Amino acid sequence: MTTDTALSRALSRTVNPPLCPLPDRVAELLIELGSPPRLAAHLRAVHDVAHQLVDWMGRRYPAVPFDREAVLFGAATHDIGKTVHISELSGPGAAHEEAGQALLLGRGVSPELARFAATHASWTEPGVVLEDLLVSLADKIWKNKRVSDLEDLVVARLAEETGREVWEEFIALDEVLSRIGDDADGRLAFQGSFPIHA
Repeated sequence: MTTDTALSRALSRTVNPPLCPLPDRVAELLIELGSPPRLAAHLRAVHDVAHQLVDWMGRRYPAVPFDREAVLFGAATHDIGKTVHISELSGPGAAHEEAGQALLLGRGVSPELARFAATHASWTEPGVVLEDLLVSLADKIWKNKRVSDLEDLVVARLAEETGREVWEEFIALDEVLSRIGDDADGRLAFQGSFPIHA
């Protein structure tokens, strides 16, 4: 399997359950960068989960202001720095965060959108907004990883925005995350079916 073929398949292969395609701009960027196929598959899985989260937000919280498109772009590009730091696809490391932000800025992406590459693992930093939290949440729940301090921050923001009780928002978030998490095995299998190096 060549890199181009594997990358193309990661970007477009139909799977069950279905995964949303990445935005054209992101797919083109991944092709231009010669992205590892596994990275493209990962970004597609996280982007799909972000779609589910923002759709749920739109239904449950129609009056809560947030930038849906920013969340989707952030989820689709959050690990793009791993095109430079490929070892972080299979091992720990945070060098891809700053590298990803710089890479996106260097290709004309606005700072408002490029920031997600740097903030997706830093949800406790000052200045983090709901969009950052949703990208971080998508990056965890795609594989059904529950992170209580991150979820607590989301619940607190939602309770603050709606005026509802924290426990009520906790139950609502827990239900949607459990539902999304139920499909984690399929997303993990999809990602794992692609090589890090072609």
